[in-house]
Amino acid sequence: MLRNALWEGLVAGAAGVAAMTVGEKIEQAVTGRPNSHVPGRVLARLTGASESAGQHSTALNWAMHFGQGIALGVLRSVMAEVGLRGPLASSKFTVVRLTNDQILENATGVGAPPQTWPRSELAIDVLHKSVYGFVTGAVADAAVTVSV
Repeated sequence: MLRNALWEGLVAGAAGVAAMTVGEKIEQAVTGRPNSHVPGRVLARLTGASESAGQHSTALNWAMHFGQGIALGVLRSVMAEVGLRGPLASSKFTVVRLTNDQILENATGVGAPPQTWPRSELAIDVLHKSVYGFVTGAVADAAVTVSV
């Protein structure tokens, strides 16, 4: 049952993070919002790299951005494998994705608690993570259906 969860989850997570990234780039083109360097700064802190590396390294930023999304896809695949599928499961998974960000960002001292954010930034973050959660869920659910 869970034999395929790893690979299916990695694919689902990759699809989800790709969709989220496309959505972010479209939103940034419309709103003029700059790129966030938070993912790179978090990875720099976690790995002991210099803070300036996290602030200025596109490679660190993308590694954390895509790595987190791809890795968490495995959890959504396990959810699908054990019968937690559909929009409700994807909603729950979206909360997990948001929580994962906050734990890493706040534990490293890079981020601030969401309740301190401007509401517009919070709404944008929830929107993008929802795209990630639902696309990842759709792919994970479809993979389970195909492999059953």
